[in-house]
Amino acid sequence: MKKLFLFMLLTLSLYACSQPETNEPEPETTPVDSVANMPESMPDDFDFSIQFGVGKNNEINTFEGTVTKDLIENGTATAEISLTEEEMNQIYEKMKEINIKEPKEFTPEPVDGTICSVEPHEEDAWEIIVNGETITHSVSGAYCEPTEDTKEFIGLRDDVFSIVKEKDAYKALPDAKGGYE
Repeated sequence: MKKLFLFMLLTLSLYACSQPETNEPEPETTPVDSVANMPESMPDDFDFSIQFGVGKNNEINTFEGTVTKDLIENGTATAEISLTEEEMNQIYEKMKEINIKEPKEFTPEPVDGTICSVEPHEEDAWEIIVNGETITHSVSGAYCEPTEDTKEFIGLRDDVFSIVKEKDAYKALPDAKGGYE
Protein backbone atom coordinates (compact mmCIF):
# COMPACT_ATOMS: atom_id res chain seq x y z
CA MET A 1 0.00 0.00 0.00
CA LYS A 2 2.84 2.38 0.81
CA LYS A 3 4.37 1.72 -2.61
CA LEU A 4 1.09 2.52 -4.34
CA PHE A 5 0.72 5.71 -2.32
CA LEU A 6 4.30 6.84 -3.15
CA PHE A 7 3.75 6.00 -6.84
CA MET A 8 0.55 8.07 -6.93
CA LEU A 9 2.21 10.96 -5.09
CA LEU A 10 5.13 10.92 -7.53
CA THR A 11 2.78 10.79 -10.53
CA LEU A 12 0.72 13.71 -9.23
CA SER A 13 3.87 15.73 -8.54
CA LEU A 14 5.20 15.15 -12.04
CA TYR A 15 1.82 15.97 -13.59
CA ALA A 16 1.56 19.19 -11.58
CA CYS A 17 5.04 20.26 -12.67
CA SER A 18 4.55 19.55 -16.36
CA GLN A 19 3.64 22.39 -18.67
CA PRO A 20 1.14 22.04 -21.48
CA GLU A 21 2.69 22.16 -24.92
CA THR A 22 1.92 25.17 -27.04
CA ASN A 23 2.82 26.01 -30.58
CA GLU A 24 4.03 29.44 -29.51
CA PRO A 25 7.80 29.90 -29.81
CA GLU A 26 9.68 30.70 -26.66
CA PRO A 27 10.60 34.38 -26.40
CA GLU A 28 14.15 35.08 -27.53
CA THR A 29 16.48 36.47 -24.93
CA THR A 30 19.01 39.09 -25.79
CA PRO A 31 22.33 38.64 -24.03
CA VAL A 32 23.02 41.49 -21.63
CA ASP A 33 26.36 43.18 -22.09
CA SER A 34 27.75 43.32 -18.56
CA VAL A 35 30.60 45.60 -19.62
CA ALA A 36 29.66 49.25 -19.80
CA ASN A 37 30.72 50.82 -23.04
CA MET A 38 32.04 54.33 -23.23
CA PRO A 39 29.99 57.00 -24.99
CA GLU A 40 30.75 57.27 -28.72
CA SER A 41 31.89 60.87 -28.49
CA MET A 42 33.87 62.50 -25.70
CA PRO A 43 31.52 63.80 -22.97
CA ASP A 44 31.81 67.38 -21.73
CA ASP A 45 32.95 66.25 -18.27
CA PHE A 46 35.82 64.04 -19.51
CA ASP A 47 38.96 64.64 -17.45
CA PHE A 48 41.71 62.47 -16.02
CA SER A 49 44.71 62.35 -13.76
CA ILE A 50 47.68 59.99 -14.05
CA GLN A 51 50.24 59.73 -11.28
CA PHE A 52 53.15 57.63 -12.51
CA GLY A 53 56.77 56.65 -12.18
CA VAL A 54 58.80 55.46 -9.23
CA GLY A 55 56.87 56.68 -6.20
CA LYS A 56 54.18 58.12 -8.53
CA ASN A 57 55.98 61.49 -8.37
CA ASN A 58 55.02 62.47 -11.94
CA GLU A 59 51.48 63.61 -12.66
CA ILE A 60 49.39 64.77 -15.59
CA ASN A 61 46.19 66.29 -14.24
CA THR A 62 43.56 67.73 -16.59
CA PHE A 63 41.22 68.45 -13.64
CA GLU A 64 43.69 71.03 -12.35
CA GLY A 65 45.42 71.81 -15.67
CA THR A 66 48.84 70.87 -14.29
CA VAL A 67 51.79 68.61 -14.93
CA THR A 68 54.24 67.59 -12.21
CA LYS A 69 57.72 66.32 -13.04
CA ASP A 70 59.81 64.14 -10.75
CA LEU A 71 63.21 65.80 -10.36
CA ILE A 72 64.43 62.82 -8.29
CA GLU A 73 67.10 64.36 -6.00
CA ASN A 74 65.54 67.83 -6.27
CA GLY A 75 61.93 66.94 -5.45
CA THR A 76 59.25 67.83 -7.98
CA ALA A 77 58.32 70.79 -10.16
CA THR A 78 54.80 71.66 -11.33
CA ALA A 79 53.64 73.73 -14.28
CA GLU A 80 50.27 74.80 -15.59
CA ILE A 81 49.43 72.99 -18.79
CA SER A 82 46.32 72.47 -20.84
CA LEU A 83 45.53 70.01 -23.56
CA THR A 84 43.65 71.10 -26.67
CA GLU A 85 40.20 69.76 -27.50
CA GLU A 86 41.82 67.75 -30.29
CA GLU A 87 44.40 66.23 -27.91
CA MET A 88 41.68 65.36 -25.38
CA ASN A 89 39.64 63.71 -28.14
CA GLN A 90 42.70 61.76 -29.26
CA ILE A 91 43.27 60.51 -25.69
CA TYR A 92 39.57 59.72 -25.24
CA GLU A 93 39.60 57.61 -28.42
CA LYS A 94 42.58 55.62 -27.10
CA MET A 95 40.77 55.08 -23.80
CA LYS A 96 37.74 53.89 -25.75
CA GLU A 97 39.91 51.44 -27.74
CA ILE A 98 41.00 49.69 -24.55
CA ASN A 99 37.62 50.32 -22.84
CA ILE A 100 38.94 51.75 -19.61
CA LYS A 101 35.53 51.16 -17.98
CA GLU A 102 35.93 47.40 -18.28
CA PRO A 103 37.46 45.41 -15.39
CA LYS A 104 41.18 44.83 -15.96
CA GLU A 105 43.73 42.24 -14.85
CA PHE A 106 47.05 43.81 -13.90
CA THR A 107 48.60 40.92 -11.94
CA PRO A 108 50.11 38.13 -14.03
CA GLU A 109 49.52 34.46 -13.36
CA PRO A 110 52.26 32.82 -11.26
CA VAL A 111 54.72 30.55 -13.05
CA ASP A 112 55.70 27.55 -10.93
CA GLY A 113 54.03 29.24 -7.96
CA THR A 114 56.01 32.47 -8.18
CA ILE A 115 55.69 35.84 -9.85
CA CYS A 116 58.88 37.49 -11.06
CA SER A 117 59.25 41.09 -9.93
CA VAL A 118 61.74 43.94 -10.37
CA GLU A 119 62.90 46.84 -8.17
CA PRO A 120 62.67 49.75 -8.44
CA HIS A 121 59.49 49.82 -10.48
CA GLU A 122 56.97 52.31 -11.73
CA GLU A 123 53.40 52.60 -10.48
CA ASP A 124 50.50 54.28 -12.27
CA ALA A 125 47.35 55.56 -10.57
CA TRP A 126 44.55 56.61 -12.93
CA GLU A 127 41.43 58.62 -12.11
CA ILE A 128 39.12 59.28 -15.05
CA ILE A 129 35.72 60.99 -15.18
CA VAL A 130 33.34 59.97 -17.98
CA ASN A 131 29.68 61.07 -17.86
CA GLY A 132 29.82 61.70 -14.12
CA GLU A 133 31.33 58.27 -13.41
CA THR A 134 34.75 58.01 -11.75
CA ILE A 135 36.92 55.19 -13.06
CA THR A 136 40.12 54.29 -11.24
CA HIS A 137 42.92 51.88 -12.10
CA SER A 138 46.22 51.10 -10.36
CA VAL A 139 48.89 49.63 -12.59
CA SER A 140 52.16 48.21 -11.29
CA GLY A 141 55.33 47.91 -13.32
CA ALA A 142 56.73 45.48 -10.73
CA TYR A 143 56.18 42.34 -12.80
CA CYS A 144 58.72 40.89 -15.23
CA GLU A 145 55.91 39.64 -17.48
CA PRO A 146 53.18 42.31 -17.54
CA THR A 147 49.62 41.39 -18.51
CA GLU A 148 48.07 42.62 -21.76
CA ASP A 149 45.95 45.08 -19.74
CA THR A 150 49.12 46.45 -18.10
CA LYS A 151 50.77 46.86 -21.51
CA GLU A 152 47.71 48.72 -22.83
CA PHE A 153 47.64 51.14 -19.90
CA ILE A 154 51.39 51.77 -20.02
CA GLY A 155 51.03 52.43 -23.75
CA LEU A 156 48.16 54.83 -23.05
CA ARG A 157 50.20 56.64 -20.39
CA ASP A 158 53.18 56.87 -22.76
CA ASP A 159 50.93 58.33 -25.49
CA VAL A 160 49.54 60.96 -23.10
CA PHE A 161 53.02 61.75 -21.79
CA SER A 162 54.40 62.17 -25.33
CA ILE A 163 51.74 64.86 -25.96
CA VAL A 164 52.62 66.64 -22.70
CA LYS A 165 56.39 66.51 -23.32
CA GLU A 166 55.89 68.60 -26.48
CA LYS A 167 54.30 71.46 -24.53
CA ASP A 168 56.48 74.53 -23.86
CA ALA A 169 55.43 74.58 -20.19
CA TYR A 170 56.77 71.06 -19.72
CA LYS A 171 59.98 71.79 -21.62
CA ALA A 172 60.58 74.77 -19.29
CA LEU A 173 60.63 72.53 -16.19
CA PRO A 174 64.10 71.78 -14.74
CA ASP A 175 65.92 68.58 -15.66
CA ALA A 176 65.86 65.69 -13.23
CA LYS A 177 69.03 65.05 -11.26
CA GLY A 178 70.03 61.59 -10.07
CA GLY A 179 68.29 58.29 -10.61
CA TYR A 180 66.54 55.39 -8.95
CA GLU A 181 68.41 52.22 -8.09
